[in-house]
Amino acid sequence: MKTHAQAVVIGGGLVGCSILYHLAKLGWTDVVLLERDELTSGSTWHAAANIHGLHDNNNVTRVQHYTMNLYKELERETGQGCGVFQPGSLYLAQTKDREAQLRLQEAKARFYGLNFHEVSRDKAERLHPLTDFDGIRCIMYEPDGGNVDPSGVTMAYAAGARAMGAEIERFCPVTATIQQPDGSWIVETPKGNIHAGWVINAGGLWAREVAAMAGFELPLIPTEHQYFVTEAMPEITALDQRLPSIADRDGEYYLRQEGDGLLIGAYEKDLQFWAENGTPQGFGHELFADDLDRIMDNVMRAMSRVPSAAEAGVKRVINGPMIWSPDSAALYGPVPELRNYFCCTGIIPGFSQSGGLGLMSAQWIVEGEPQYDMFTWDLARFDDWADKAFTKARVADQYAHRFAIHFPGEERAAGRPVRKRPIYDMQESMGAVFGLNSGWEHPLWFADKPGTAETIGYERQNWFEPVANETCMLRDSVGVIDISNFANYEVKGPGAHSWLNALMANNVPTEIGRSCLTPLIGTRGGIAGDFTITMLGEGDYMMVGSGMAERYHTRFFNMIPLPEGTSFTRATTAYCGFNIAGPKSREVLARLTNADLSNDAFRFMRSRRIEVAGIACNAIRVSFTGDLGWELHCATSDQSRLYTALVDAAHELGGGPVGSRALGALRIEKGYGSWGREYSPEYWPQEVGLERLVKEDKDFLNKEAWLAIRDNTPREALSILEIEVEDADASGGEPVFLPDGTPVGRVTSGAWGASVGKSLALAFLAHGKVAPGDEVTVFVIGRPHKARLLKAPPFDPKGIRLRG
Repeated sequence: MKTHAQAVVIGGGLVGCSILYHLAKLGWTDVVLLERDELTSGSTWHAAANIHGLHDNNNVTRVQHYTMNLYKELERETGQGCGVFQPGSLYLAQTKDREAQLRLQEAKARFYGLNFHEVSRDKAERLHPLTDFDGIRCIMYEPDGGNVDPSGVTMAYAAGARAMGAEIERFCPVTATIQQPDGSWIVETPKGNIHAGWVINAGGLWAREVAAMAGFELPLIPTEHQYFVTEAMPEITALDQRLPSIADRDGEYYLRQEGDGLLIGAYEKDLQFWAENGTPQGFGHELFADDLDRIMDNVMRAMSRVPSAAEAGVKRVINGPMIWSPDSAALYGPVPELRNYFCCTGIIPGFSQSGGLGLMSAQWIVEGEPQYDMFTWDLARFDDWADKAFTKARVADQYAHRFAIHFPGEERAAGRPVRKRPIYDMQESMGAVFGLNSGWEHPLWFADKPGTAETIGYERQNWFEPVANETCMLRDSVGVIDISNFANYEVKGPGAHSWLNALMANNVPTEIGRSCLTPLIGTRGGIAGDFTITMLGEGDYMMVGSGMAERYHTRFFNMIPLPEGTSFTRATTAYCGFNIAGPKSREVLARLTNADLSNDAFRFMRSRRIEVAGIACNAIRVSFTGDLGWELHCATSDQSRLYTALVDAAHELGGGPVGSRALGALRIEKGYGSWGREYSPEYWPQEVGLERLVKEDKDFLNKEAWLAIRDNTPREALSILEIEVEDADASGGEPVFLPDGTPVGRVTSGAWGASVGKSLALAFLAHGKVAPGDEVTVFVIGRPHKARLLKAPPFDPKGIRLRG
């Protein structure tokens, strides 16, 4: 066995072998995989192994499509059969909302050049003559859908990796992982130790135990999951074709051909957790006792759809474990608090995603960043607030609602609240309807009646009018927005300026009372983050950034060593913030402070320590609304008093509290981008209008990456569209086409701009393909809607209000 390696992959299941294969593909051949038992042990070997390409997230669609195409390439490359069956998949819609979801996915498929299209009932009956399509509103067909052989695919990855020089050690459990001062690792096993540059935790069911060896926890918990295979059915034996799989999400089951029978599986409401406190070390290829009664309601719906299945006997039942994250998406990426430690685990649709996960993981490790922004999978989306109780509650909800539509903006209640600010009860009494952001409860909107539950769906819901009212209230008068869910940082000491300046692309202020907006450049030259940095005093800086990216950004902060005597603190829990904005915001503040708030004395992007209602605040003349406004940051212990004073004063002038939904609409009216939507490592500064904030007269993190793409013509341009709608607004992810049907872009954010009377969307459009005033088509909830490219944001395009 090797004693040194570039990387050690721990776990010989599907994903571990895929990562090993893709590392070798990218040139890292001095790598080894360690498996405690036989390859495929744990969850891989008993999976149903269905494959499909479309997903509600655009980048997940791209990597799933890559995965589906990879399996036949693997067979040709390695000679190892993957058991690929691709008779297609039929997607059924019983409801209006499901039809909207499928039609939106059809539009996305056309945008990405994927094969997913509507078929008639007659065509569907010829494809699957055993299915009763009564009650179905629309049927989509994915010709490349199907299934693979779990062991075959895993062995093909392993064979491909070995052929390129990678090594695999079976029956070799890892007993310890020990970080070395230089960032490398000693991986201990009964067969000897390996000194590795990277450790990759692909432990699957044992990922929690592998993580514990390195001193951290993963928010994962296993459940049981059942499917069964019927005896041979004469109706199938008599066919001269293989049946497509049936994706009847409204029926809450999945169904496909297996041999001359059917495989039927379900995610039942009455789920069973397993091994909550740790996966047994001796577990491997075992299954649990059958318990079909638990899924019988789902099975009866499947048999109603395929009546002949009711006459078939049960050949075998598979009841095995799966391990889930709180949102049922993968936990992947480098652990921010460690050096050279990567995770990739918690994958549910593994055979649809294994190739993409392997490729993205290998790119991140070898090249420093994956080609796609996959924050939706990044383990840094969770932090220590995602404890065992939260994880268990969320997994129960995810499992029981596995096939439920996750509507735009939908906030599920399971496991909440986790983190509350001091004013939570006060906001609740005001009618606040809360959402979850990085564990924090924050107001989405304010209802007239406390305790109001928001409705969900693709069309405008019960929050549409209240959010529109909040938007107009702020534009006409003043609004108070709780921004305590933003990330807050303190940098102090003699090296504070030099550290920040070496990290960020813009010049960090050297004058007390100055603030700046600055991008953080990623490894490929894209926008890894955007921050507001304020100089409070000599060697004293405050920095504000995206709350959901707080842990994600830690990776970048760790890339620049702190100078001696300088401290960096994540201060989000210590401080709370409010944005008071609107044309009367100055008048409201003037009633609560003796500070001179005139434009001459307190200009845009300036800051000052002031007292507001007797409370010490760091005040910054900036507002994400694009309106006149200030951010006020105070100690958490002072939040309640400050909020009370601000809201009371706002009420006197016809204003009041404003939630984050209205904030989203306000920033879109102004054309402002947001991290995770318009700002992402995928997008270059010159594509989002931030190139002017990149200063080349100094060094900064990933400057060489910026210089490599600086002179490139933008591939796309961040644009603003006005859409003709009636009952729904764009929300993000909708494809955009030219009038002749040519794909030209995609929406990143959308909202009803109540103060300008327009349904708006921010979108990336192909560079040079669309000019202001041109008409395009946006597929909002899967239906074509006319839209027009605006020359400038409809609200205050010259920034007169903002700087007034």
